[in-house]
Amino acid sequence: MKKNNVLQVVVIAIMLNLFFSCSNDSSSSTSVDPTPVVNTVNKGTWRITFYEDSGVNETSNFTGYNFTFGSNSVLTATNGANTYLGTWSVTTDNSGDDSPSSDLDFNIAFSSPSNFAELTDDWNILERTDTKIKLVHVSGGSGGTDYITFEKN
Repeated sequence: MKKNNVLQVVVIAIMLNLFFSCSNDSSSSTSVDPTPVVNTVNKGTWRITFYEDSGVNETSNFTGYNFTFGSNSVLTATNGANTYLGTWSVTTDNSGDDSPSSDLDFNIAFSSPSNFAELTDDWNILERTDTKIKLVHVSGGSGGTDYITFEKN
């Protein structure tokens, strides 16, 4: 009889453990810490090694420019003769509207010139290393997909 009671207790304990360890993903909110991405881009200067706007390679628009992701969200692009200021940030996005799905948005904004203003968007991070960051943006209206790759100098 004691053996039966112990077995019942073990079975109940296993069932309770399984019950409480399962979670409903739709109700849980997870967010990714933007700090590692921020710390990566804050170090050194970067250049655009690839930029594709809806299937058109426009990398040459940024040849010779070095980008600095500075403090206070200041983004600087300079080629020695011209300097353009913009803003940048990495924010948590739990809206679920990203494609591909991501919990971080890499936000870039330039008001001018027009080729730099094209970079203005909330980008999803495809890949990040200490020397490279690949971003993608899928347009809502036209359905075009843009890609940008920054590599550290």
